[in-house]
Amino acid sequence: MAPASTTFSLSMQILGLTLCLLSLLCSAFTSQDYSDALEKSILFFEGQRSGRLPSDQMLKWRGDSGLSDGSSYHVDLVGGYYDAGDNVKFGLPMAFTTTLLAWSVIEFGSSMHNQVANAKSAIRWSTDYLLKAATATPGTLYVQVADPNMDHRCWERPEDMDTPRNVYKVSTQNPGSDVAAETAAALAAASIVFQDSDPSYASKLLKTAMKVFDFADKYRGSYSDSLNSVVCPFYCSYSGYHDELLWGASWLHRASQNSSYMSYIQSNGHVLGADDDDYSFSWDDKRAGTKVLLSKAFLEKNTQEFQLYKSHSDNYICSLIPGTSSFQAQYTPGGLFYKASESNLQYVTTTSFLLLTYAKYLSSNGGVATCGSSTVTAENIIALAKKQVDYILGNNPAKMSYMVGFGQKYPQHVHHRGSSLPSIHAHPGHIACNDGFQQYLNSGSPNPNVLVGAIVGGPDNRDNFADDRNNYQQSEPATYINAPFVGAVAFFSGKTATN
Repeated sequence: MAPASTTFSLSMQILGLTLCLLSLLCSAFTSQDYSDALEKSILFFEGQRSGRLPSDQMLKWRGDSGLSDGSSYHVDLVGGYYDAGDNVKFGLPMAFTTTLLAWSVIEFGSSMHNQVANAKSAIRWSTDYLLKAATATPGTLYVQVADPNMDHRCWERPEDMDTPRNVYKVSTQNPGSDVAAETAAALAAASIVFQDSDPSYASKLLKTAMKVFDFADKYRGSYSDSLNSVVCPFYCSYSGYHDELLWGASWLHRASQNSSYMSYIQSNGHVLGADDDDYSFSWDDKRAGTKVLLSKAFLEKNTQEFQLYKSHSDNYICSLIPGTSSFQAQYTPGGLFYKASESNLQYVTTTSFLLLTYAKYLSSNGGVATCGSSTVTAENIIALAKKQVDYILGNNPAKMSYMVGFGQKYPQHVHHRGSSLPSIHAHPGHIACNDGFQQYLNSGSPNPNVLVGAIVGGPDNRDNFADDRNNYQQSEPATYINAPFVGAVAFFSGKTATN
């Protein structure tokens, strides 16, 4: 006969399970699980660091790299992040990553508790680099280190790399309004993050953001046209630069409270995409994010000039909610938002973040999203975001976490040079450019270094996932997949298990 305590415990488990089944919002994950995922989602950025690593580096298998970046051009471009599984520093996705990390802290920092300092460190690692890139040479913004075409011909650790570290820039003669305005957005958003803890640094960030934005606006053109094959097809600005100009101005408006940015948005908004409905948010296309960002002033302060952005934010939200008249999103049979066959989870994390941010803004005054004749509450929006976050963490048909190092089952063959090759500490000898392919890229063995917290590209439209290092579409992580997830998972880490 079972002891009374065991019987009581079992009874409580059955009661809990029954209550769980009765609650639509009951989750397989506790607030502690979300806190664990939050910690790991931030730790991932340490695996992407370029430059001289600090003494408090927690991901110990990485080493210093790129210590002479910029030197042959007489500029200091040491630092920043490698974007994904290669050893290139691409300015457009790095700046977007920084903006989204900062927005995550701005909106959900109060739920991050002991992880706020780590999130700020992740932001600062990038902003220190972006400040150098923006201020080294007048009339110039350095936007990339390394030729991706050459880099991709090698499978080698960042600590070993001997591929050309070419430096690329945009200037008054060869403009790049998209990458420059995104850099301005990143610096402006980060200035809000550091306003209280380091006001002098925040002031430097904001002043630089203003100068970079003026440069972006005055010398208009797409960086894809200026730099061609070194940014395309990798991070081609397919959406053009109008969306970044409005996005950058919106962040400067929020960070500076300077009325000139309100005037800029009002004067230029219609030309720059204010009237467009767009249904994805990414390193390339900022339109949906801008609508949500600007809707805040209308929802919280009733700023009538921004009512238009609330209407378009509603259109975006309604497109995602099954059953509404304007529903048009695609979901997998397992319930995952599906946008593209390559790196789909980047769209899932940005969408989840916008859903939760908009729900927060709506909740400030009891507002709802209007979808034709129906309405969608903040609770409905949060429930959809929760389904996406939980799917990534393992509540999916494959019962697999798509965050490396989280849960019992997660990707083992991540498309990532540093993670898939032996650590520089375990194998100090140089591993040459071509030596990495057969022995490590094509190896069936799990990656020797766990890239903790990395969210990979994710499953296909039928919820199938190939844990295959060569399938970069599904197995490659990226900074811009993780950045918005930091905010999303922080929101749920601040909730109790059943709300």
